[in-house]
Amino acid sequence: MRSHLQCLQSLVAATDLIIPKTGNPMKAIMVVGTTSHAGKSLLTAAICRILSRQGWRVTPFKGQNMALNSYVTVNGREMGYAQAVQAWAAGLNPRVEMNPILLKPQGDMTSQVIMKGRVVGKAEAANYYRDYFEMGWQAIVQSLKVLASEFDLVVCEGAGSPAEINLKHRDLTNMRVAKHLNASTLLVVDIDRGGAFAHVVGTLELLEPEERALIKGVAINKFRGQKSLLDPGIEWLEERTGIPVVAVIPWLENAFPAEDSLSLLERRSGQQTGEINIAVIRTPRISNFTDFDPLDSEPTVNLTYVGPKGDLGYPDAVIIPGSKTTISDLLYLQKTGMAEKIKDYVAGAVQLWASAAVFKC
Repeated sequence: MRSHLQCLQSLVAATDLIIPKTGNPMKAIMVVGTTSHAGKSLLTAAICRILSRQGWRVTPFKGQNMALNSYVTVNGREMGYAQAVQAWAAGLNPRVEMNPILLKPQGDMTSQVIMKGRVVGKAEAANYYRDYFEMGWQAIVQSLKVLASEFDLVVCEGAGSPAEINLKHRDLTNMRVAKHLNASTLLVVDIDRGGAFAHVVGTLELLEPEERALIKGVAINKFRGQKSLLDPGIEWLEERTGIPVVAVIPWLENAFPAEDSLSLLERRSGQQTGEINIAVIRTPRISNFTDFDPLDSEPTVNLTYVGPKGDLGYPDAVIIPGSKTTISDLLYLQKTGMAEKIKDYVAGAVQLWASAAVFKC
């Protein structure tokens, strides 16, 4: 199988970057996925890096992001962490125009609404689009206009699936942006989950004709097997849809920072052989847990995520992470007994330090 870089370069080469002269003058690529966690963020970052190295003035963009992991820009504004990583991949400093809308879930079907880096309110899921749709779309259009004045090309990332038929009429992130920019669009599918061909065909069937016309290629992501066994399926898919499969991307372990706490369930814990043991309490509304990635990557550290009902043990350090619902998470720790375990851990540590001090004397 070809190297990861070759696969990604073929993806860029096969995607039509030149949009029609009758459309928006800004060149644009849109990356959408058949499902959440298909690998959109990674491929967007990779395309930004490759095109930047080729001399393009390229910027990432995601109109609306829902994530607990955020990044604070140099001027003190907040944006999605994934778009910050994509900006670094493009050789840029992150800025809020790259992610004009950030929703931070707070529990009970409510989210904190951040537009252009500033908190503008809190909304329940049922009322968000009633109260913020027009304001949000204006923020997206204005941000794209600013980016268009400074860059040759924008690489846009979608969210979830572009074919959620119950949400499409109010979707601020996927094909509405693609149509606004007349952007050549790449459809990414996670083959590791199974059902990849059904996901691609089903997604295309649910798109409107003008949306489907923007899909210029399919990327099969997270492939672990022998590509020769996949080739007959690729041939069938291309014949069935008339859209080329432009790249098959191999599985990459821990390739990109996670955007939500669901990924914590997939993280390995306690399998390292480091010298220092650190436990992170996995609260229900944990936020900004990507802050712990440097510890997770440090070979001398064993980083373990412990659920509220789990065994805390006696690690060298315990970290209680940030939360968007502090009181709710505190009550949950008390209810599950983890609060008492943490108190016992602290008391034991104090006794150990006292004993060590006496012994040293």
